[in-house]
Amino acid sequence: MTNPIKVLVVDDHLIVRRGIRALLATESNIEVVGEATNGKEAIAQTESLKPDVILMDLVMPEMDGIEAIGHITGRNPQARIVVLTSFATDEKVFPAIKAGALGYLLKDSAPDELVQAIRQVYRGESSLHPTIARKLLQELSRPPQQRPPTAEPLTEREVAVLKLIAHGLSNQDIANQLVISEATVRTHVSNILSKLHLASRTQAALYALREGLASLDDTE
Repeated sequence: MTNPIKVLVVDDHLIVRRGIRALLATESNIEVVGEATNGKEAIAQTESLKPDVILMDLVMPEMDGIEAIGHITGRNPQARIVVLTSFATDEKVFPAIKAGALGYLLKDSAPDELVQAIRQVYRGESSLHPTIARKLLQELSRPPQQRPPTAEPLTEREVAVLKLIAHGLSNQDIANQLVISEATVRTHVSNILSKLHLASRTQAALYALREGLASLDDTE
């Protein structure tokens, strides 16, 4: 039996935390290992509990979710964070993704969508609510003033890997499909992010959408 996915729930509302805990208690391979009521507590709990996935609210007292995401990913770039919020405004969405969140889910999402997002992000994949995906796609469609084109273009294999990232495949799935090692996939992903001046797989997936390498309908 595999170890359960350890989840930290960060939200300043007790009823939300308890509701999520009750929902996830019905999943045999997901375990809520802790709760935090603000960003400062989230950072401390992340250090002590080492959760696999962090569910992060954005609007909280003392320290908000965006600042907490920046602190957590700054210390651990591999941290897997799903934003779970009521807000789909540009000033919330873009900073959260840029700070390193792999997922962005709205609180009116169905329970099974939350469970699916946790599993996807645990595998290192992105998980975006369709409304959020479209917002980010529109943002990436603007002239890339802050993203100068790389002098070194992507190789044919890197383009193939990028397309599969955009379709939500994990490193292991990509390795299986391309018949290469997972370590080689990780190298390709690192090269892609470096060449495209991107910070995460989520941004890489959205870049692929912007460039027409994948369709939004395929990724929802």
